[in-house]
Amino acid sequence: MSTRRDFIKTSALLGFGATVPTFLGKTAFAAPQAGKPGAKDTILVVVQLTGGNDGLNTVVPFADAEYAKLRPTIGVKKDEVKRLTDSLGLHPAMGEFARLYEDKALCVVQGVGYPNPDQSHFRSMDIWHAASTDKTLTEGWIGKAFKQKAVPGFHLADSAKEVAPLALTGAPARVPSITSLEDFQLKTTAADAADKAKQKKLIEETASGGAGRGTEEKPDLLDFVRRTAVTTYASTDKLAALGKTYTPKATYPTTPLGNRLKLAAQLIDGGVGARLFYVSLDGFDTHAGQGGATGNHANLLQTVSDAVAAFYRDVAARGHGERVCVMTFSEFGRRAKENGSKGTDHGSGAPMFLVGGRVHAGIVGEHPSLTKLEDGNLKHAIDFRTVYAAVLNEWLGVDAEKVLGKGFAPAGVFKKA
Repeated sequence: MSTRRDFIKTSALLGFGATVPTFLGKTAFAAPQAGKPGAKDTILVVVQLTGGNDGLNTVVPFADAEYAKLRPTIGVKKDEVKRLTDSLGLHPAMGEFARLYEDKALCVVQGVGYPNPDQSHFRSMDIWHAASTDKTLTEGWIGKAFKQKAVPGFHLADSAKEVAPLALTGAPARVPSITSLEDFQLKTTAADAADKAKQKKLIEETASGGAGRGTEEKPDLLDFVRRTAVTTYASTDKLAALGKTYTPKATYPTTPLGNRLKLAAQLIDGGVGARLFYVSLDGFDTHAGQGGATGNHANLLQTVSDAVAAFYRDVAARGHGERVCVMTFSEFGRRAKENGSKGTDHGSGAPMFLVGGRVHAGIVGEHPSLTKLEDGNLKHAIDFRTVYAAVLNEWLGVDAEKVLGKGFAPAGVFKKA
C-alpha cells in the first residue's frame, strides 16, 4: 500500500502538464465570486490574423467608384456587402460581425498602421508585437505591461508546436501555452489504474491536510510538498472538470479558432483569474486566388466572424459581457489594386476590430483614400499604438507610456465613463 513516505520518495515520477501555470495554485481559485471586490476585472482577448489581412475587402468602401476600378475581379459588389453606413460595409461572409454591429458591440477602427511600414511579415509582425520600430526587439507590449501589473494569462495554441508570440515575451512569469483543458490533468507514472487511484487519493489527502497525521516525516518537508504540487492539484482537477460540465450559451463553429475561443470562455467562466487570452489564425497571405464575395479570403473572414461572435455571445450570456474585450489585428493590410494572380500583395493600412460590451460601438476614423495611395498602399491615419494605449490605460489599467513611450494618446475605442 502506498504511504506518504512512498509518495515523497517518488515525487519525481509525478507532475502536471508542462503548461500548468504557477498562478493557479496561488490565485486562480481564490478569485472573488461575482459581486465581490475584484470579481469584475476586465479581460482582453487578442486575435492575431497572421499573414496580412486584406482590409479593403474586409471593410468595403462600396460607394467609392475607385474601388471597382482597383478590383475588377475580386471586388465585392454593392449589393453583397453587410452595410454599416451609406458608404461602408463588411464583407458578406462577416454576417455575425454585422449583427454585433447592430447590437452595438462592435468597434471598427479604420486605417490602422504605423509610419514607414515594413513589407516583411516577420519584421512587421515583430513591430506590432513589440509596439516599437526599434531595430532590435526583444520584449513584447503585453510582456512589458505584465511587469507593471500582475495579469495572469494564457496563450491558446492550435498545437503543441505553436510558439508563444513575441507580444508575451518579457512577462515576469511565463505565459503558458495550452491547447485544451486536458493540459491541466494530473500526470502520474502509475503502473495500473489501481495504483493511479491510490496516488490520486494520497495527493488529495495531502492537499487537504487530512492524511498522514502523526507520521514521522518532517513538517517542513510536508509543508513544501503541500505548497507545490498538491496546491496546484486542487486547481487543475477543477479545471479539467470544466469541459465535462460546460454547456455553451451560443453555437460555436467547429473550427480550431472556435474551439480555442470556447476554451477561453470555459476558463473565464471557471473563475481561474486569467485576464489575457491570445490566439492566432494563419492563412491571410492571399497573393493568389483570393476570391471576392466567396473563396479563400471569405472563408477566413467567416471563421473569424463566427468564432468571435459566438465567444462574445456565450460569455455575455453568462454575465461577462462588460468584462470582455476582443481585439483583432494583422501585421499589415494588402495593396489597393489586385494583382495579376487575382490576389493582393503586401500593403499597409488596414482595420482593427474590437468586440465587447464597453467598446465604442460604431466606426472610428475615416476610411483611407483610394486615390491618395502611397506606393500603391492605403495610407494609415491611426497608429496602432494609440489603440494599444487605450487597451492598456482604459482596459487593463496599465500606464501605457511606460510600455509604448510618449506620444500615443489613447484612441477612442471605449465608451466614455
